[in-house]
Amino acid sequence: MKILILGSGGREHTLAWKIAQSDQCDKLFVAPGNAGTANIAVNIDLAVTDFDQLATFIEKESIDLVVVGPEDPLVLGFRDYIESTGKLSSVKIVGPGKEGARLEGSKDFSKQFMQKYNIPTAAFATFTREGINDAVEYLNKLTPPFVIKADGLAAGKGVLICEDLESAQKGIKEMLLDEKFGEAGKKVLIEQYLQGIELSVFVLADGKDYLILPEAKDYKRIGEGDTGLNTGGMGAVSPVPFADQEFMRKVEEKVVKPTIEGLRTENIDYKGFIFIGLMNMQGEPYVIEYNVRMGDPETQAVIPRVENDLVDLLWKAAAGNLKGTQLITTPETATTIVMVAGGYPGQYAKGQEISGLDSQTDSLVFHAGTKEQEGQVVTNGGRVLGITSLGKNIAEALKKSYITVDNISWQDCNYRKDIGQDLLNL
Repeated sequence: MKILILGSGGREHTLAWKIAQSDQCDKLFVAPGNAGTANIAVNIDLAVTDFDQLATFIEKESIDLVVVGPEDPLVLGFRDYIESTGKLSSVKIVGPGKEGARLEGSKDFSKQFMQKYNIPTAAFATFTREGINDAVEYLNKLTPPFVIKADGLAAGKGVLICEDLESAQKGIKEMLLDEKFGEAGKKVLIEQYLQGIELSVFVLADGKDYLILPEAKDYKRIGEGDTGLNTGGMGAVSPVPFADQEFMRKVEEKVVKPTIEGLRTENIDYKGFIFIGLMNMQGEPYVIEYNVRMGDPETQAVIPRVENDLVDLLWKAAAGNLKGTQLITTPETATTIVMVAGGYPGQYAKGQEISGLDSQTDSLVFHAGTKEQEGQVVTNGGRVLGITSLGKNIAEALKKSYITVDNISWQDCNYRKDIGQDLLNL
């Protein structure tokens, strides 16, 4: 079959890498892709939100399956657009429609959904500009630290964890009055702070049934010891040692099943990935957030552990036919180290030539912010590469990843040297 992946990051390169291995994949396209996807697929210079041009391409190339990587096209209604185009009604899509994508597109909607279907989550309240005084009053009832969230999509930057009342009040003012996050911050959520260890659980749903993919733990902060600014993700580990069989049973019973049932009750035909950000609080799972796609860089650690034909799984999900499918995973551990441009997540340079990509390695090198320029691979984003290795345990996988990282470089390259260290003694 002919398959199109939407996106240009490490997540999309990883999906392309796995999909290209399938006997069911006759031709693979990635829009817009990166220098890594160019080696295994045909890159198409189309934006993920240019629905008109994407629809024209899908029709022209007789695409059978579309896999949507990032959240923006989903929240903006890519599925709805394609399904409303009569000529493309037979195209299968991995990714929910606009209504289902509200799980990520509106934090207020997702929290109301959790509350309605008794899915464990932090206590919260939602406020608008007109209710800023009420928001400040609500803060006074809580004990720090405070969690402040912009309701809409804010490129991963719309969450503040404030250690004191003064910074929390400032954060609310910046969102509601100063419109720091534009439309995304027109509504603000104040949440109870959850104390525990975070992890991510990934579900592939077909509208009725589901598969739970391998879990992962990612590392968001730029600095070692989880310090500094939040990023899109500096590394990931899968599996997660503290997510034992009993904990994952609780996740399925208390979170996954009521989520799937809730979507069905709401008549939301959800076909695609559900990323569930969880907090493990003394052995109990609490939902921090939903995303409506795979995570990045978690995908780079999760997908290499899946032994099934990924095209088979994706097609069954898109066709509503997952029932009875068994997931096969390797028992090996996967670790991903993200190499970023100097200055990221602030200002950084692009166009730096990357050396060492042709060196011998036991790792998988997934491209994120890269492009080809005059025959050279150069940096083209903040997160540039994800280096993934498999090993019999975390220590072995990390050792392989860091050996590869040491052989690749560009001007002002940066990465964390402590990924996975917090899990070694668990």
